[in-house]
Amino acid sequence: MNVLVTGGAGFLGSHLCDALIARGDRVVALDDLSSGSLANLAHLARDPRLRFVEADVTRPITVDGPFDLVLHFASPASPPRYVAMPLHTLLTGSTGTQHVLELAERHGARMVMASTSEVYGDPEVSPQPESYWGNVNPVGARSCYDEAKRFAEALCTSWRAARGVDVGIVRIFNTYGPRLDPSDGRAVSSFVHAALWGEPLVINGDGSQTRSLCFVDDLVAGILAFAGSRETGPINLGNDAEITVLDLAREVLRLTGASSPIRHVDAMPDDPQQRRPALGLAASRLGWRPTTDLATGLTRTIDWMRALSEEA
Repeated sequence: MNVLVTGGAGFLGSHLCDALIARGDRVVALDDLSSGSLANLAHLARDPRLRFVEADVTRPITVDGPFDLVLHFASPASPPRYVAMPLHTLLTGSTGTQHVLELAERHGARMVMASTSEVYGDPEVSPQPESYWGNVNPVGARSCYDEAKRFAEALCTSWRAARGVDVGIVRIFNTYGPRLDPSDGRAVSSFVHAALWGEPLVINGDGSQTRSLCFVDDLVAGILAFAGSRETGPINLGNDAEITVLDLAREVLRLTGASSPIRHVDAMPDDPQQRRPALGLAASRLGWRPTTDLATGLTRTIDWMRALSEEA
């Protein structure tokens, strides 16, 4: 297949490029490098099946095709990054998604839009099923990302209904693994980096808030299963094994053997207190479930970040 991956130099996007090329596809990775990095694609630089295009999806996309599949993963995805770029984040979810839909329509391609568990906000229901409408603050600290993704879902749904574009939506829960940027402010990357450098592991609030962490290889398998289906979604993709942020910090300390202290600071505004996906639809419609346990996935992430720190 000929595949376009927007956000192709990002954490998830680069892993998607790996998997697509491994199965024999030809890939164009498009990224504006505002939060992605060419280092994530460096190992593919000499592969003729990969072409990198530096471009911003908020501007009309003129990249040459043809394309059979479009994976729309362009967007800042960690709270510090999207809070620092609120207007760009909103434009990426709105104008950017419009441009990607136009490209998919021109090429008659199936499009997969990467939505997020953030559309559920600070949920009052757990686990969160796709039928749950969420509890989102539209003017809160995280609203630029939450509302960008909610609008993108509505836009894709309307394009499918009004224009017949083959577009589907996956809602991605917390994901981790090699290539997470140590400075991006996500819990796993922040904790591992701090532990390896002997710094305090900083927790916002008391640490009782929960996350459900999916290893990146499992998530990529779910995305590609969805892309190869006729499902429209939205369908949750993630891991339903729930852990408190405090217990996650303790597990990172155990696996690294570090003696760093845990330090608590003020809670972040609008920080969700629970994150746990209902995975029934993914299991029944896609035959997919995550298989990597947390200790295994964290160990692989720690090994990668340790090697990165030794190179620095």
